Amino acid sequence: MQAGRDWARKPRGTIVAGVASGTGAALFWAIGFVAARHGIDAGFSPADLALHRFVWPGLAFLPLLLLRATPEFGAIGWGRALALTCCGGPPLALISYYGFLLVPLGHAGVIQPSCAALGGLAMATLVLGERLPRRRLFGALAIVGGLVIIGGESLSSFGSHGLLGDFAFMLAGFLFSIFGILLRQWRIGPIAATFAVSALALGFVPLHAAFFGFGHIVALGLWENMAQALAQGVLAGAGAIYLFARAVMLLGAGRAAVFPSLVPGFTLLIGFIVLGEVPSLTQLAGLVVVMAGFRLTQRV
Repeated sequence: MQAGRDWARKPRGTIVAGVASGTGAALFWAIGFVAARHGIDAGFSPADLALHRFVWPGLAFLPLLLLRATPEFGAIGWGRALALTCCGGPPLALISYYGFLLVPLGHAGVIQPSCAALGGLAMATLVLGERLPRRRLFGALAIVGGLVIIGGESLSSFGSHGLLGDFAFMLAGFLFSIFGILLRQWRIGPIAATFAVSALALGFVPLHAAFFGFGHIVALGLWENMAQALAQGVLAGAGAIYLFARAVMLLGAGRAAVFPSLVPGFTLLIGFIVLGEVPSLTQLAGLVVVMAGFRLTQRV
């Protein structure tokens, strides 16, 4: 009951700003998923896409890092900044983009945000002590049911490799849920979170050069790289991190955790319009079950 009263006491402007931020983050993630699907089909490797996701915002924030010009970053400390980067930076991106090698866009658009919401809901209850009403528990079980439906399609249509792709999206989703809980637990603001992850992720550049090289990136030309720089670096990278962190700050970890509920619909719609990728009936059935579960998790 306390969580409900706290929610009711929030100023309307705070709630509206938090909802707008969470919705914007969901839209940016969906654009990133669609762009990643296109990028993999065009010839980018998962490592190439991860590089695009973090190198551009990292370069933008590098002068601030060198000058230590952001007081909030000093308050975070290097240890916490590294933990945030591991959960919301290149490791998460590499795992997620690898899944696109094995299963269609619809799986990424439903499974990863669903697991991010499930993990966030569970950890908000277990770690932060936020209340878990019965409706939210039933919603979480419904989400699991929807994921089982989609996983069944992977096994029948794509074999064990399809399940591996789905597992990659599940792992990425749970990593991001840890990222959200850490933001709330450590009370890290959106600017500091974006700054820390973007700047520290530049450490991925020499690793990429050593293990993957830049051949795919150069061969694919200017326009393909500019599209990925915008979609991954500006929107799904720095933009989504900032907006999600702002939603966590304004609404709390439990409620912010369920904003990924908007990602599946956004992803399937944008994927259909931009790529012409039509979701299967099984994917749509799983999406309906997942969305019903998400609706229950949203209720007080």
